[in-house]
Amino acid sequence: MALEQSDAGRDQGGTLLDAFIDALWLEDGLSRNTLESYRRDLRQCDRWLRAHGASGLHAALKPDLLRYLHARFEARARSSSTARLLSSLRRYFAFLVREHVRQTDPTSDIEAPRRAQRLPRSLTEADVEALLGAPDTADALGLRDKAMLELLYASGLRVSELVSLSAGQLSQDMGVVRVLGKGARERLVPVGEEALYWVRRYLLEARAALLAGRVSEALFVTARGESMTRQAFWYLVKRYAARAGIPAAISPHTLRHAFATHLLNHGADLRVVQLLLGHADISTTQIYTHVARERLKQLHARHHPRG
Repeated sequence: MALEQSDAGRDQGGTLLDAFIDALWLEDGLSRNTLESYRRDLRQCDRWLRAHGASGLHAALKPDLLRYLHARFEARARSSSTARLLSSLRRYFAFLVREHVRQTDPTSDIEAPRRAQRLPRSLTEADVEALLGAPDTADALGLRDKAMLELLYASGLRVSELVSLSAGQLSQDMGVVRVLGKGARERLVPVGEEALYWVRRYLLEARAALLAGRVSEALFVTARGESMTRQAFWYLVKRYAARAGIPAAISPHTLRHAFATHLLNHGADLRVVQLLLGHADISTTQIYTHVARERLKQLHARHHPRG
């Protein structure tokens, strides 16, 4: 009988979790990766609670959750991942209260761990020039890679946004790219003439050759005529960074950081950078002001006669 009750509780918890994930998708339009992060966090918590005598996540009380958070602390889980977990738990229990499954939210007065501020890795403008000059544009694949790198640095797109672009999302006449970002939020990002020049060359000289008669809506295609994956583009960035002699490990996201940092270094307003990056909250963008400030301090120390 106890086993049957346990199975029933597990089934109920799984049904509630599925309903919660569906609600997130319908209400916020979150990406598949984000939804899977929510599901993974909540399932891990549910499994731990059941293994330690609790009835499961949907019936958890505040002491149960505190025990789990303490276990993560003892296991030296990163504060950033614990903060993300707590955010997932808060949204889940808010959903249960809204749906009248529970009367109270056990996370209401649990404080999130303080996150150590980590400044994003960026590139100097000379580093970016070296990276952008690394592809061999005499080759169709090299011309595609050059266009992708130029567009990424010119627009600050997320790598997932870049590789999923369709040809119709780029307006060459208006010099803007229409991006569908996180939470299905749409934004228009201006693209400079240099990036547009290389994208035009890629479209005229390379894309048809790569497609070889095949049809694709993707703006940037592989030699198999398919859209590129995030992992494949990450590999390309690493390869070109090594070719350019950039010693530090970088990723496509590093160019996004460079885009924001260099804009701020040249006097851009923080709110404008927030809109271009597609950040819902300006607090996310403010990290770049620290990057820019540190770089200005270094420049001052290097070039001022009394630095």
